[in-house]
Amino acid sequence: MNDGLGEIRRRLTPVALSVAAVFTIGGVGYRAIEGWSFLDALWMTVITLATVGYGEVHHLTTPGRVFTIGLILVGIGVLTYAFSTLTAFIVEGDLNDVLRRRRMQAKIAKLKGHYIVCGAGHTGRIILEELEKTGRQVVVLDQDPARVEPLRERGVLAFVGDATQDETLIAAGIARASGLFGALPSDQGNVFIAISARGLNPGLRIVSRQTERGVEDKLKRSGADVAVDPGFIGGLRMASEMIRPAAVGFLDSMIRAEGKVLRIEEIAVPEGSPLDGKPLGAAKGAEGGAALVLAVRDGAGKEYVMNPPPSRVLRSGDTLIAMGSKEEIQELRSHAGAA
Repeated sequence: MNDGLGEIRRRLTPVALSVAAVFTIGGVGYRAIEGWSFLDALWMTVITLATVGYGEVHHLTTPGRVFTIGLILVGIGVLTYAFSTLTAFIVEGDLNDVLRRRRMQAKIAKLKGHYIVCGAGHTGRIILEELEKTGRQVVVLDQDPARVEPLRERGVLAFVGDATQDETLIAAGIARASGLFGALPSDQGNVFIAISARGLNPGLRIVSRQTERGVEDKLKRSGADVAVDPGFIGGLRMASEMIRPAAVGFLDSMIRAEGKVLRIEEIAVPEGSPLDGKPLGAAKGAEGGAALVLAVRDGAGKEYVMNPPPSRVLRSGDTLIAMGSKEEIQELRSHAGAA
């Protein structure tokens, strides 16, 4: 991410050099022509260009007056250029934009375990909305300023950049991220993102969007853990709306309910967990006051026990698939000692 310092240097360096050159020429000129001390020569240059109306430091000779005329004509032009450039830089909002990017960069540098969304199109915005609803920290990347600016205005950590470039992913804190979404509209772009991201963070979980059938294997070979086809999923959703509308309605009400956000989440049972060796009944909510455990996946990750009984003994390495509000899920994580 360009933090704006390069742009400041590019625009203000010529201004600073021009002003410095004028004052240097003035000081050297008066010293050479009039034989004044360096301080007197510099003072004469300053009061001449500042047009403050002070008198001459010493009586000027004819060559000195000619030099002063030239210094005034050139110097006033340079100072006018310098002030107009500085004014435009402030009035046009460039300075404020630079400071905002610096603040955002500082916030991103403090993130750990966050998620990076590459692409702020329709798919990327839906991903962002879900991550925000479930309390995840997110950084969004997109090359289109028109997509990024509205996100910034509502407080999202988003910036303009090419997500296929290593430096952009590094600026998004990929080394400390938990996951990355490749949500670009092209399969080629998502393949490049997967390659770059996997190289920068081997332990990162990468979920990529695929737009064409048969691209899944290429995405996985490139480093993606999962490839998702929105068109395929959309087709299944349309069929489900037709043949099982009540079930789909229940899921919709869970996802889109106002106020209380219900989700199906997974909670790992780590080493040393308070639930290790205890029955599921110690954690499972049967009266609606806690998250509902729908299934348990064993430590090997090969077997799911659906609707497990309260007597099912939990072991470290197991994963609980639970449904509940953010608060209920967090409470279950705390009971399990999960991060």
